[in-house]
This record gives sequence, structure tokens and C-alpha cells, in this order.
Amino acid sequence: MTSFRVFSVVTLLLLNLGVFLGDGLSTHNVSTRPAIVNVGAIFTFDSTIGRVAKVAIQEAVKDINADSTVLPGTTLKMEMRSSNCSGFLGMVGALQFMESDTVAIVGPQSSVVAHIISHVANELQVPLLSFAATDPTLSNLQFPYFVRTTQSDLHQMTAVAEIVDYYTWREVIAIFIDDDYGRNGVLALDDALAARRCRISYKIGIPPGMEYGRSEIMDILVKIALMEARVIVLHVYPDMGYLVFSVARYLGMMEDGYVWIATDWLSSSLDSNFRFTSDKMENMQGVLALRQHTPDSLKKKDFTSKWSKLSGGSFGLNSYGLYAYDTVWLIAHALEAFFSQGGVVSFSNDSRLSAPGLADLHLDAMSVFDGGKLLLDNIWKTDFVGLTGHIKFDSDRNLVNPAYDIINVIGTGFRTVGYWSNGSGLTALAPESIQANQTRGNPALHSVIWPGEIVTKPRGWVFPNNGKLLKIAVPLRVSYKEFVSQVPGSNTSKGFCIDVFVAAVNLLPYAVPYQFIPYGNGKENPSYSKLVNLIAAGVYDGAVGDIAIVTNRTRIVDFTQPYAASGLVVVAPFKKMNTGAWAFLRPFSPTLWAVTAAFFLVVGTVVWILEHRINDEFRGTPKRQIITILWFSLSTLFFAHRENTASTLGRIVLLIWLFVVLIINSSYTASLTSILTVQQLSSPIKGIDTLKKSNDRIGYQVGSFAERYLIDEIGIHESRLVPLGTPDAYAEALQKGSKKGGVAAIVDERPYVELFLSNQCKFRVVGSEFTKSGWGFAFPRDSPLAVDLSTAILSLSENGDLQRIHDKWLIRSGCSTDNAELESDRLHLKSFWGLFLICGIACFIAIFIYFCQVFRRFRDVARATPDTDGSRSRRLQTLISVIDAKKDPRDRDKKRLKVERSISNETNDSELGHNFEQR
Repeated sequence: MTSFRVFSVVTLLLLNLGVFLGDGLSTHNVSTRPAIVNVGAIFTFDSTIGRVAKVAIQEAVKDINADSTVLPGTTLKMEMRSSNCSGFLGMVGALQFMESDTVAIVGPQSSVVAHIISHVANELQVPLLSFAATDPTLSNLQFPYFVRTTQSDLHQMTAVAEIVDYYTWREVIAIFIDDDYGRNGVLALDDALAARRCRISYKIGIPPGMEYGRSEIMDILVKIALMEARVIVLHVYPDMGYLVFSVARYLGMMEDGYVWIATDWLSSSLDSNFRFTSDKMENMQGVLALRQHTPDSLKKKDFTSKWSKLSGGSFGLNSYGLYAYDTVWLIAHALEAFFSQGGVVSFSNDSRLSAPGLADLHLDAMSVFDGGKLLLDNIWKTDFVGLTGHIKFDSDRNLVNPAYDIINVIGTGFRTVGYWSNGSGLTALAPESIQANQTRGNPALHSVIWPGEIVTKPRGWVFPNNGKLLKIAVPLRVSYKEFVSQVPGSNTSKGFCIDVFVAAVNLLPYAVPYQFIPYGNGKENPSYSKLVNLIAAGVYDGAVGDIAIVTNRTRIVDFTQPYAASGLVVVAPFKKMNTGAWAFLRPFSPTLWAVTAAFFLVVGTVVWILEHRINDEFRGTPKRQIITILWFSLSTLFFAHRENTASTLGRIVLLIWLFVVLIINSSYTASLTSILTVQQLSSPIKGIDTLKKSNDRIGYQVGSFAERYLIDEIGIHESRLVPLGTPDAYAEALQKGSKKGGVAAIVDERPYVELFLSNQCKFRVVGSEFTKSGWGFAFPRDSPLAVDLSTAILSLSENGDLQRIHDKWLIRSGCSTDNAELESDRLHLKSFWGLFLICGIACFIAIFIYFCQVFRRFRDVARATPDTDGSRSRRLQTLISVIDAKKDPRDRDKKRLKVERSISNETNDSELGHNFEQR
């Protein structure tokens, strides 16, 4: 009866505390710097963390009271209560602290208890500092008076996710304790894995308490053993964790192929227990575990060295003990700042709590800490170096520099194989050494001894051992059955794609149980896009066939490495061309003929301009000069020009032009030889561009992605597209042509076209391949089988088996005519524009230099001949006369004599100096 009454009182308190606390407060017990400050502590004494935390908290209080620089004149009094991991008892203990003028509470260590007590702390404005509650949902937005003085599981689960991603595993199984600590931790893991394209394939919660025993754990692990994933994350309490390992070893789940990752519950237990039985350690061989990283320091070393004396040698020190010690110091520093700012320790009662009807609840004993808000602000601003390193809160009110050690259980102990920190990720170096050297850590871990005492990384998955076969869809084609088809009267399939898949599966180091399931109605080729959607929906476990790897499909499924090259090409009818009387014009395109003729005239004119003043062969009557220009230009085509060039500029231009003519002549000769000696094929369709500009009908294969590509990417209207199902339908439609109800061309993937043209000699590929893709096997997203089969396909390609399978099914020799693509055999301007550009630039520079010389001569003549009337016509006549006037040869002779005299004078001066030296 008494227990029921206490329970009723506490329940009513929870329902009414938030309502009645508020107005009508009366203040008592005021002091500026009291002689004693009361601080409470709630945690489970008899637990792995609690045993260590109790000693650490007591030592922290002792050290603080012995330090005169912290809280001078004030004694820190710590009262500790055990919650026994019970939310109810923890709440009762918190309420009892509210009756004794407590300014802060250390703990609780349990996330479950923290959720409950945080409501009380919010109402009574007493800061709650937990050194072990790692639940990420204990945010300061919902619980502003909750202060986490350890690392959140949000960071721990990020470290686990990075380990999973580092070893290229994609699926994990999560076993967790089904309370706030376990559920919310696994939710954080799920989010962290999803950010790295990984996922939890199966998660199972274990109810807290003792009702789950060995048989229940065995049922869970047997179910897990039948699943595909082999990476198991264990997020539980120590006692349950050891039981899981024991059952797992009994079931053979601690052998080769399995990966076990334990959160920091295991490292805390290993650190605080000196002696483990050999059997218990044997159950954990090869397990990876995380441990909160605390950097080495002299302060930590001194505390560790005296720990054996403090604990009486009965248990070791774990990271939570260090955080508990620093939590007490955090309160001391915050109180010192609180008192320095004039804060007073005062508590107030709500007069309404003593109203009629509530007297039996004794709510008037509850007091609100008036300085709670100020003390909380000082806690968030605290900045010091403790046993765990730098104690400071970031903008999200989490401790700065979160980091974890990654340990590997081996033999009778464990070793550190790497580290994870929020700043550098996974590294083999300690985070503080990376920060000190200002270098980025190497994302590599030391070697790990995995379960089964193997050093090679486990694959992380197997095919489920439950008799279930993979459902592999195979397209039921009605055409081009060489690629894939069903054997009549059986459930087996055959073809090029099937042989490649079987050969690749045979190279895998493990067995793949599968069955082929036909997909399609057998009357027309099925839609491959719909097949891919069914794989993404989970109807099929994969698909084997001539499935093109295109963008919209890769968004929903994973493909293997392409085992066959593919791409869209255009097939059209052709006709043989006779050479004819005008065959000599075909080597050049009309544009190239026009540009070449123009350059003959331009070069002739430029040379005439440059030679006109100094070369008699380029002078004479206007009629003669025009004839000279034309004759000189055309004669350069055969290198038969008789006129000599006298100017330097003219010779440079002519030299460059003759080089251009040499290239053009050689190209023309080679192309004309090919036209006259090789049978030419012609088609009015030159490629996809021709089809895009015309209104002709275009054929495509039923079920192919070519339909959507032509509509969405090329922009061809759907009404112009004609679905065709068989090679015979291809041939018939092409022979009819677009105007007679057929098609002008067919757009299809190259492998089909090559097979079609092997016995259809009336059609050819025109233009070039305008898409690049390949065929692959399709599987659901993040399927590990897609990765392993890709490696196997590469091996088939390297050893030649892939080519042999191709030759077996696809090599045909029915058509003797060459299947080369029909492309234009003409030479175009784009092949020579560089030569014409160089020649044009040379002509321009030469003309520019020439006219600069002419204008300088014109200026000299204009100065020598005064212009009395200043008319423009007179100046223009003078300019024309200068341009047309022949340059006097004597000017060149004078220059030559001047140069000779200069050389002679230099020689005489040299001899004179030599004679002088001899004297």
C-alpha cells in the first residue's frame, strides 16, 4: 500500500509540476558566496560505468576542494544516489535533490533515465550534466537544462558508418537494446549509412531487462545466419553483448566471413575489467569495437597511475570515468564564473503548490533554482583542459573534437588499428598528431585480425542459406534469338548473353543459386525499360540479357561492367555509283572548289601588287597585266609559272602558296584515284542529321530504348517512328521506302545491325555511331553481386573467353560485300582551312608591309612637290602614280654601292688599327 501511494504521488507530481511552477514565487536561502554548494549525482553504482564513475567523481570533488584557485572559501559537497538504471528511481532521486537546495546534478548515465529527469530539470531550472547518456535525441532544444559532457552517439555511429564504407560493405545488420539508447543510436546509424549509400538490411531489438535469455538470443541469431549480410553492428549493454557473442560462437557465427562491430560498451567493459575468463575472450576474437578517444597528457598519465590505489585494484579506468571526473570540474569552473558575476545561490517556492488539495503531495518542498539560467550559461561558456582533453562546447552545444579509437580484440587483449575524428575521418594516426602537424590523415587503418583468424577483408555478404534461389529475369525475344532465347519445351535459356553470364558466375569464388524466369509474352520483344523498373521494385533479383546501359536506367538499378559494346547507328538502302563524265569534280566539295579558285585569284593579285613596281614581267598595258595575273595564278597549280618574283615579300607569299597547292594536288589525286578504281556506294541519307532534317519515316526495334532516345534527345516526332519486330520486317520496310509505307532508315543498336547486315547485302550503315553505350546485367541498387560479376566479366575479357563466346554466336559470313559505313568520299573545306588560313595571313602581312612602304614614298614625294591648290584629286593622282611608278634600278645600285663602301671603310679601319699596334 505504501509503494502504491508513493507511485501515485510521483505520478501526480509529473502531471502537475509544470502547471503549478511559475507565479507566486517566494525567495529563501540567499547567499553571495556560500560556504557549501550542494551538487547531486544520479547513476547506477553497480554497473560497468557506475563503479568507475563513482570513484572518479569522489576524487574530482576531493581535488577541487583541495585547490584554492577554484571556489575559494566554498566547499563543493557531492551527494550521490543510485538509480539502478530505473527511470522511476532516477526521477525520485532528482526530486529529493530538489528539496536540498541542489544547484546541479551529475548524471544520469542511462539515456532512459536522462529523458525522464530532464523534464524535472527543466521545470526546476537545475542543470543536468550527464557523462554517459549518449542518446542523440537528448538535444538541448527539447531539454535546455540537459548538458551532455561526453560524446553523442551521433558521432559514434558516423564512425561506424565510415568503417563500413571504408571496407566497401553496403549492408549491415543491427542488433540493439530496445530502449531510448538503442533505438535512437541505430536511427543515427541508419542516417549515417544512407549518406554513404549503405543501409541497414535488418535490425532487431532486444527488450531491456532479464526476460531475454540464451534461447531467445539463439532464435535471433539463427534468423540472422540465414540472411545475406554478414556485417553485424552490436549496440547493447555489456551483459547482453557477452551473451550474444557466446551464442554466436556456439552457432559458428564467429568464424570466417562474419564481421562484428561493437559500439563503445565493449571497450568500456574491457578497460574496466582486469580479468576476463579465457572462454569469454575467445567468444570475441576478431571483433572491432569503438572507444571514446582521449588524448595522452601528463594530467591523464598522473591520474591513471594513481587509479589502482583509488579503486583498490578491483577494476580499471575507462573513458567514461575520465568524463565523469571532468564533469565535476566543469561544474566547479562554471560555479566560479557564476559567483564572479555576482550570482547568488537562491531558491524559490511556488505558493500555489501548497493550495488546498495538494498538501498531501508535499509539493511545497520543491524549490526552483533562481540562478539556474546564469549557471547554465556559464557551463556552456566553460573552456579548460581536462583529463579527456579540451573541454569546450561548440555552436550545437556538443563537446568539440569528437574522436574514437578503433580497437580489434585479439587473444587475451586488444590493439588499436586506427582512429576516427570529426575533422580527419578514418586515420592510422591519432587525431591530435594530425592537428599538431596540420596535415590530413591517411584514410587507412592498420591490418585487422577478423573472426576466424583471417587477415583478408571479409566480403561482408553471402547468399542467404534458406534455399531461396535468385529470380533472374530473361527477356523472351522473338527476334535476334542469337543473343538470348528460351529452349523450346524447357525452362532453360541460351544465347550469347546467357553464355557470358554463366561463364562469369563460374569465375566467382562462391556459389550463386539462381533460376532463369522468362519475361515477355513471346509474341513481341518485351520492353526493357519496364523490366528494369520491375527489378527496382523487387519483383526480380536481376536480369540477364541484351539490356543497354542508359542514364535513366542507371538511376534505379545497378549494372555490371559492360560485356558488349553498343550504340545507335542508322541503316539505310544504298546504290552503286558509276564514275560518269563528271567524276573528276567529285573529289572536292563545291565549297572547297570555290574557296580554292578564290585563293588562286587572291594570291595572283597579291603577287602582282608586290612585283608591279620592280618587276618588268608584271608591267604593261592593263589588258596584259590582267592576263598576267590570271596566267600566273593558274600556272602555279602545275608549278609551271614563268614569271620570276623579284621582291622578298612576293617570294615568301609564293613559297607558302606553292606548299598549299602541293597539299591540294596530292589530296585531289588520291581521292580521284579512289573514286575511279574503287566501287562507290551512295545513299541519300548520310546519318542521323539527315533524318532529323527530313520528314521520312524511321524504323526502330520493338522494346529498344531507341524510341525514347529519338523522341526525347533527337527531337523526332513520334508519328514518324515505325516499330519493327524482326529482321525480315526490317528488310521489307527498307525496300518499300518511306513514300510507299515503309521506312527511309532504321535506327538500332550496333550488335543487332551487324547481325542483320550479315545476310542483308542491300543495306549499309550510314554515318557514324551517334551514341556510346554497352550491354550489362541489371541488379537492384547496391547489390554486391553486380560488383563481383563486373570483376568476373573483366577477367573473361582479359583471357579471351568473352571474344570466343562472341564468335560462337554472332559471327556470320553470309554477305560477302564489305559492311563498311557509307560516308561521304569527298574532301571538304574543314580539312584544309588551316592551310588557307596560313596563306591568307601571309598575303595580308605582305600587303600591309608593301603599302606601308608605298605610303612612306608617297609622303616623301608629297613633301618634294608642293601642292599649291591642295585638292584631293591631285593627292590621289600622286598616290596612284607612286603605286604605278616603276622603281628605279639605280636606287638598288646606290644601296648596293653604299653597303660595299661601308664594308670597305670598316676593313680599312681594321687594318689601320692593326698597323698602329705593331708600331
